[in-house]
Amino acid sequence: MADLLKDSEPIKSVRRGDIVNGEVMRIDGDGVLVNIGHKADGLIPPREMRTLSPEALGRLSRGDEVYAYVIRPDSEEGPAILSLDRARSEQGWVVLQRALDNNLIVDGVITGYNKGGVVVDVEGVQGFIPLSQLAPIDRNAGDQEQVLAQRVGQNIKSQLLEVNRRRNRVILSERQALQQKRDQDKTRLLEELQEGQVRKGRVSGISSFGVFVDLGGADGLVHISELAWTQVGSPEEVVKPGAEIDVYILKVDKENKKIALSIRRLAPEPWATVPQRYQVGQVVDGSITKLTNFGAFARIEDSIEGLIHISELSDRIIQHPKEVVNVGDQLKLMIIKIEPERRRLGLSLKQALDPWTPEV
Repeated sequence: MADLLKDSEPIKSVRRGDIVNGEVMRIDGDGVLVNIGHKADGLIPPREMRTLSPEALGRLSRGDEVYAYVIRPDSEEGPAILSLDRARSEQGWVVLQRALDNNLIVDGVITGYNKGGVVVDVEGVQGFIPLSQLAPIDRNAGDQEQVLAQRVGQNIKSQLLEVNRRRNRVILSERQALQQKRDQDKTRLLEELQEGQVRKGRVSGISSFGVFVDLGGADGLVHISELAWTQVGSPEEVVKPGAEIDVYILKVDKENKKIALSIRRLAPEPWATVPQRYQVGQVVDGSITKLTNFGAFARIEDSIEGLIHISELSDRIIQHPKEVVNVGDQLKLMIIKIEPERRRLGLSLKQALDPWTPEV
């Protein structure tokens, strides 16, 4: 009875613009013959399935289900004329609108270009990416037209800016897709990073206050004070743009999405090893760096400075260190006190000139 009722249901005619599903009956040189129900057939000519790759067409066989767009309903002249390409396009509009509404990234293929940007096939619909929305062009790769020509045939990820079916208009942005991916990578990276870790990165930018390092999805900052234990005049003295370097994770601020890095922490702090490298009574080379009323400061290595108290500058009574030394003077100095925990070093000029054997 159910079969009889089914057979007695009124035949629903298809109209131009309908999307129908059918079963493949035959594949030959004329195209693909499809049964679209109620013993009605439709033909998909080769010109209407150009979006089907040769591999996909080779896998198509009798009994497979396909979706097609009705170009011309069946008539006395012959079966309905169908289109796989247009069906894909119509379905593509629905997919694109959903992607726009949900801020999703879509995949496409660059099929052409002009002076304004590139043409992209995305979900069977032709879209356009303006030059301003393409990824930055590497000027070393050639002129603009040459670079765009090289991209034809490439797969591309982009974000939808506009979908207008009525005007047959789709505008996309590769830049925003890259930025969205970078934001996602940064969120993931912020969750992974732990303070105290050592990570590899690439120098992505240099400014007067420090160095930006790409950690593989997010940039961290090495402040100029964290470049070296010694005083740094300019970041270019330590690193070069594009260089691959190791960095120490100093702080991860997940709330503000900031990563503080250090290069100097990869090496021991010089003051930590002072007791092993120097001893009281040792005579060292020093350079006068600063004069004060109570004495003179001298650097004995890149980041280690000590104080020569005014009483240790000369055997005679002086009113100011400038009576004996000047900034920049290179001198032999004796170490008379070491306090690494306070980062203090006591030096003597007069005792270096008249050595004595200290009690240790």
